[in-house]
Amino acid sequence: METQVLNSDKKLNSFYKEQNRAPLFDAIKEYMQKDMVAYHTPGHKYGKGIQKEFLELVGENVFRMDLTELPEVDNLHDPQGVIKEAQELASSAYGSDHCFFLVNGSTIGNNVMIMSICDPGDKIIIPRNIHKSVLGGIILSGAIPIYVPAMWDEELVVAHGIDLVALEQALKEHPEAKGVLVVNPTYYGITTDIKRVVDLVHKYGRPLLVDEAHGAHFHFHEDLPTSAIKAGADIVVQSTHKILSSMTQSSMLHVREARVNLKRIKNVLQILHSTSPSYVLMASLDVARKQMVLEGRELLDRTIKLAEDTRKRLNEIDGISCFGKEKRGKFGIYDIDVTKLVINFSGLGISGFRAIDILNEQYNIQSEMATLYNVLEIVTIGNDQRDLDRLVDAVRAIAEDKTIISDLSPEAYIPPIPPIPKTAMTPREAFFSMTEKIPFSNSVGRVCAEIVSPYPPGIPILTPGDIIDQPTVDYLQLIFEHGAFINGPEDIRLRTIKVVRD
Repeated sequence: METQVLNSDKKLNSFYKEQNRAPLFDAIKEYMQKDMVAYHTPGHKYGKGIQKEFLELVGENVFRMDLTELPEVDNLHDPQGVIKEAQELASSAYGSDHCFFLVNGSTIGNNVMIMSICDPGDKIIIPRNIHKSVLGGIILSGAIPIYVPAMWDEELVVAHGIDLVALEQALKEHPEAKGVLVVNPTYYGITTDIKRVVDLVHKYGRPLLVDEAHGAHFHFHEDLPTSAIKAGADIVVQSTHKILSSMTQSSMLHVREARVNLKRIKNVLQILHSTSPSYVLMASLDVARKQMVLEGRELLDRTIKLAEDTRKRLNEIDGISCFGKEKRGKFGIYDIDVTKLVINFSGLGISGFRAIDILNEQYNIQSEMATLYNVLEIVTIGNDQRDLDRLVDAVRAIAEDKTIISDLSPEAYIPPIPPIPKTAMTPREAFFSMTEKIPFSNSVGRVCAEIVSPYPPGIPILTPGDIIDQPTVDYLQLIFEHGAFINGPEDIRLRTIKVVRD
């Protein structure tokens, strides 16, 4: 037993020693020390061509880091050196077989996941509460989506994870489907039982793809929900920039290759990736991984405590509520990422849209998003006690301010999401069809040619190829009147909608 412990300690020490490297970042730093003359792109030549005012604001080093494919810093499209090492370290850190750095956010990751398993005409099972980039992957691949409803929370008025009963039914009814894609966690930090989802999908011999954009931190703390890779998912995309410390637009794609074609994944990446990837973004991924392996548990421990303390203080304010782990077990909620604060202002008669504006304009607090009832605040390793104190003080001041005019009428509510519409053609067919704009109120029976995804609830209510029905028109008009923000269509006020031309 003592020998086993010693061997385990040696392996652990070896792991941390290896993870204490940032090969791409270090190679860039070393290259910056050289007195090089550049006759290659980018055109600013290490910052010498940058406009003076911009250079003074940003500083010189970021431009000296802005390199192209050079022997010293490797090539993302065919990594053989420091990028290959950096991706292998990230793979080891997360426990995947392979990791790929992404410089176009998780959007490209979702596109790659779908295109790597689907040919035109292939079916893929997906929940309705998807990010629009998933529909982008559907359109690019020519796949046929088989929609499964998300669990609807009548109390919080938001959609959660995939309905497992409906998922198994879809797997039975569509045995030819190439795989399943799920969103876990949701925007609000809600997770399904991802291990159960993995086991169910694998039981039917299909790969599970996971949009884990908001879960890049799960792997590094035991008080957070289970990560998809740990649960056994086959391909997982994470927005490292959303929750951890890498720069905006930088993400990671993790792969377990037993059920997917690694060569195809690489080929799709070759097509979709920029041939001029940002070395600044890739270096930030390299050091974000190093930071989380070496310091992540400590940093997240502090972050979780800050968030939980703030949640407790917010719930002590009259008219304010902020749910936490007490909601587990209801409406498909398996676990909750407590670093997400979903602050409900409805008890004050104030909509989330009004509250987010007040927080911004009067208290200099920028929130992530708002719905009819809620404002979402994302607490990360970059926040400190002062940040959270300011949030609590601001919310308390709003609650106590009798001059704020209520904008949330007693009858304002979000009704249940209408049933998923019938489809007349694939999203790709509808997207590339001849289209026309018509009054939305007169669109029943026509084939939708764009995405309509209102916030709340943040679920695509209409997608290209759907046949527009009366319940959907009534629902969208009602929630728009109550202040919902309509994302996706060209006319966000829903006076008109783009449909396939008859």
